[in-house]
Amino acid sequence: MVTAVKVTTIGSSVGIVLPKEILSCLHIEKGDTVYLTESPDGVRISPYDVNFAQKLDAFEQVMRENRDVLKKLAE
Repeated sequence: MVTAVKVTTIGSSVGIVLPKEILSCLHIEKGDTVYLTESPDGVRISPYDVNFAQKLDAFEQVMRENRDVLKKLAE
């Protein structure tokens, strides 16, 4: 999907207005935080939090390494 948006003045700043279709696709609403990530193709906008994802990865690793202990605790 390619959507063109114009950079416009918003108060004393500049910004872009995202169409409803894009907001729906990203599952974001007014007031949500989005993240801009530089990539080889340009800049990505997403509701994805890199720090939270790293913490989740660490949690999953601990769960894998201690699977037997966690299973025993769940009994």
